[in-house]
Amino acid sequence: MSDRNFSRRRRGGMRFRPASGLNPNPNRPDREATEARAEVVGDKAHHDKVYDRARHAQEIERAENLAAGLPPEGAAAPPANDKDKPASERAFREPNLDTPAEVQEEKTFEPVPVAERPQGIVETIRAAASTMIKKVQRLIKPVKRTHKEVIINAESLETRVGVLEEGKLEEFTIERTTEERLVGSIFKGKVRNLEDGLKAAFVDIGFEKNAFLHYWDIVPSNFDSGVELVERETKKREKPRITQKDIPRLYPPGSDIIVQVTKGPIGTKGPRVTTNLVLPGRYLVLLPNSDQSGISRKIENQQERQRLKQILRSLTIPDGMGVIMRTVGEGQQVRYFVRDLALLLEEWKLIQDRIKSQTSATCVFQEPDLIERTVRDFLTEDVERIVVDSPKAYDRMREMISKISEPAARKVKLYNESQAIFDRFNISKQLDNAFSRTVHLKSGGYIVVDETEALVAIDVNTGRHKGGKDQETAILRVNLEAADEICRQLRLRNMGGLIVLDFIDMKSRRDQQNVYSRVKEGLRRDKAKTHILPISQLGLMEMTRQRHSESVHAAVYDECPYCKGRGRVKSALTMSVEIQRKLGEILKKRPRDESDFQLRIVVHPSVLDRLRNEDEKHLIEMEKRYFGKLSFRADPALHAELFKIVNVTNNEELA
Repeated sequence: MSDRNFSRRRRGGMRFRPASGLNPNPNRPDREATEARAEVVGDKAHHDKVYDRARHAQEIERAENLAAGLPPEGAAAPPANDKDKPASERAFREPNLDTPAEVQEEKTFEPVPVAERPQGIVETIRAAASTMIKKVQRLIKPVKRTHKEVIINAESLETRVGVLEEGKLEEFTIERTTEERLVGSIFKGKVRNLEDGLKAAFVDIGFEKNAFLHYWDIVPSNFDSGVELVERETKKREKPRITQKDIPRLYPPGSDIIVQVTKGPIGTKGPRVTTNLVLPGRYLVLLPNSDQSGISRKIENQQERQRLKQILRSLTIPDGMGVIMRTVGEGQQVRYFVRDLALLLEEWKLIQDRIKSQTSATCVFQEPDLIERTVRDFLTEDVERIVVDSPKAYDRMREMISKISEPAARKVKLYNESQAIFDRFNISKQLDNAFSRTVHLKSGGYIVVDETEALVAIDVNTGRHKGGKDQETAILRVNLEAADEICRQLRLRNMGGLIVLDFIDMKSRRDQQNVYSRVKEGLRRDKAKTHILPISQLGLMEMTRQRHSESVHAAVYDECPYCKGRGRVKSALTMSVEIQRKLGEILKKRPRDESDFQLRIVVHPSVLDRLRNEDEKHLIEMEKRYFGKLSFRADPALHAELFKIVNVTNNEELA
């Protein structure tokens, strides 16, 4: 056997990988990690991950950067700021044994009572019977239930959704009603030009910048690794497979093309689109341009998977289309899938009618708003109720859910008390704590979150946790609690990109594996696609998280106009040094024959206090040395880092 054949067989066959997950060859990067990194840097994907776009992510990203006039590899991610600590302090961290840990008694959670709307006799009897049946079922077969509820605050400019489990905020989403819902929307576009060098088409969809359509997003794509392909007994039409060479012939400049937005415009880049359309429903995802069907791999029960596969094969799906069974379909009856498929096909028919009637560069389908997406994605069997504070949104949600399931519609409750709904359910306080830079843990430790454009650094510290005699066990306990909180913070803040986790140093390899397993388990409930590596030899855990949209931090906060995002301003001492340096420069340049040379310096009050109280002797010495007069004025409206130097004689501003 030749070396060439042997190397090909090695690449195509199975590869040995250690149980610990570490790569034995440090010079050969892990392929999955490389692909995951390329997928998250600067990319925003649709929330229903169906097609595998990671395979060509690097090539597409490079072409997109070149089209936008950026460096091919994109802007380098800024390094995480070191916390200006001596090396001795950063080398090894131990628990503070002097301060005892804070002990709190766990209280039994009780749901917040919500007043019911007046109901008719039939609805009252039906609700009472349903409650009685549930009580009997719990007596016969007790089930450990988690109190899970969805709280919706619908206002004129903003809609907020919080998911509570046992009263603790686990997921948070925010949407501004004034912002256009671009990602997920479908457009009838017109091809403006083709760039063979970039292997991309530029499509006019009605925006200032043309949308970027890479050839790989035109060629039919395979399913993502999270979807299992299910073969159906259908008449397969032999269609010629489209390749990149066929694209200039199929879509010449000036031709119409139907595309779906997968990433909104960022900076100089226009929107990114694809022809692999996706229409998500309650239990199914319709694929209008693909004849493949599949089922979510997040459904782990093999018997349930076999049952759902039989249901999938029994569905009447039009030729040339496919569906994906979503995770929420686990345990659902056949009629729910049939009804959901009928609604999706009806929606697709409306989209086709708009495609025929509307002109180019127009929207033919807009992504549903947050309330409709909440009904679609969050209303699962384990959700006890959805509480909304808007009568209009309440009626709309009841009408939407009634089309799918009448019992589920009774889970929607209207909140009409005077106290704000997020205050009533203790969400506002949790949001304040969750979005601060430092997040405290029950054990006394804390985590520090630093978010940059492409990198998130999370540092775990012991704080005031009492280690006791067994320090390794105490450190492991803090790290495990921090692992749970980090997974929660990633969901709440919707942070994406490259993420580096700095846990407290652990000597035991078993403890490191336990923390790694805990993080991996916590990420299972995350709807965003994640890729995580074990703790490295430097004690760092690296991971990537796919970006759905911009993070909550970026959506809610603007850069501080005062410090320009630094979080710090120059000290009064620094400003005093700069002012004296500038004064010395001006006084040295002036002609010696000017006997009456007077300067007026306008500064911030905090800087003036420093000049008067601590640096007065230096200023007097400067006046004597250069034969000039200096007068100072305070201006509270002036920036702390700015100052003005004016020549009093002619009122000329010198600096």
